[in-house]
Amino acid sequence: MPKPVHIIGVPLDLGGNRRGVDMGPSAFRIAGLGDQVAALGRTVLDKGNLPAPIPETQDASDGRKKYIDQIARVCQALYATALQSLEHGATPLVLGGDHSLAAGSVAASAEWVHRRASQPVGLIWVDAHGDMNTPATTTSGNVHGMPLAALLGQEPSELADIGRRPSVRPEQTVLVGVRNLDQDEKQQLRRSGVHVFTMKDIDRDGIASVAERAIALASAGTGGIHVSFDLDVCDPTFAPGVGTPVKGGLDYREAHMIMEQVADSGQLVALDLVEVNPTLDIRNTTAEFGAELALSALGKEIL
Repeated sequence: MPKPVHIIGVPLDLGGNRRGVDMGPSAFRIAGLGDQVAALGRTVLDKGNLPAPIPETQDASDGRKKYIDQIARVCQALYATALQSLEHGATPLVLGGDHSLAAGSVAASAEWVHRRASQPVGLIWVDAHGDMNTPATTTSGNVHGMPLAALLGQEPSELADIGRRPSVRPEQTVLVGVRNLDQDEKQQLRRSGVHVFTMKDIDRDGIASVAERAIALASAGTGGIHVSFDLDVCDPTFAPGVGTPVKGGLDYREAHMIMEQVADSGQLVALDLVEVNPTLDIRNTTAEFGAELALSALGKEIL
């Protein structure tokens, strides 16, 4: 029997400059995500939204890592909620909200895989950006550009200390679709040892080859794969409603191919879908696209 799916909404809108991603979980639900997952034969439990404060009621505090304490509290709550779902035999489907939330969701997958199999978790980070900044390298102080660095055991420590530190190993961490990196972040990535497939690699080698290699790297010596998918990896033609759109991203079929190959691998532990911003969207196009991608990752087939 396929695993149940637990939907967890995280209306976190503290990690970036552009407001609106706190409405992302609602947009996915309006797109009918839960019913569509149930139509695949999965038992679905919607666990609702985790509480998340809004910037208007908070003090940004440290300008190098804005709202870090509030973000860490939300991520800690997500860690506990996702870990509980995993322990109950479910696949967490985490709806964002900004990408800072992955510090909690990936940490939960790492803890669960370690408890179950004494192995690390593999991570596929599908994103236009590297999210490898630290408070020392950031030019904006926006924490949604830092979660991958934290998961690898770097700063900010408020996120890195959620669960086990580090949550993931660089040799089993793969970035796919990268095309917009800060200068210091490039150096961070080169030093980190993580595997990176840029849009140039995808253009040259094709998405099927890149996805196959990414899955092989993330599954080698691990107890499963966590996929953290930022909708801004897709070209704005297909996903206009995202927090930080960048031209030249994945097209419709390329995005689905990644998710379909993840499903074929049988290695999926948990899935994040983040950075949907309905205030920038066109008739909920981006959330509907994201819902379709979730279905592909959970095993929906063309034939």
